Amino acid sequence: MKKLLVAAAALVIGAGAAMADPLEGLWRTAKDDHGDSGLIKVAPCGNQLCGKLIKSFDSSGKEKASTMIGRNIISETQHKGGGIYKGKVYAPDRDKTYSSKLRLSGDTLDVSGCVFGICRNGGTWKRVN
Repeated sequence: MKKLLVAAAALVIGAGAAMADPLEGLWRTAKDDHGDSGLIKVAPCGNQLCGKLIKSFDSSGKEKASTMIGRNIISETQHKGGGIYKGKVYAPDRDKTYSSKLRLSGDTLDVSGCVFGICRNGGTWKRVN
């Protein structure tokens, strides 16, 4: 009986560790200063989360070529509890990396960040199914 309880406990702990973080998946960014947006794939990178740009779109929503494809837009990101994530976010339109605060609520992600005391609202990203 004792062995059965230990095995069950190990199974529950292992299953919890294997669960995906709610931030993982595909996200469509808000439009930037030029009206462009992107598709970001968020996945684990070590013990943190990163988000790579996998597609870029022009202001009309048409896919376009970009030298930024494959670049981490989100990096060094960790869950802080209550749907809040902190890390770094890169803004291609301004070529700046911001200390970020991401607020996850269902299928929306509010993105903001600061660099040298200058803060920016990155808008609301939407989960893509």
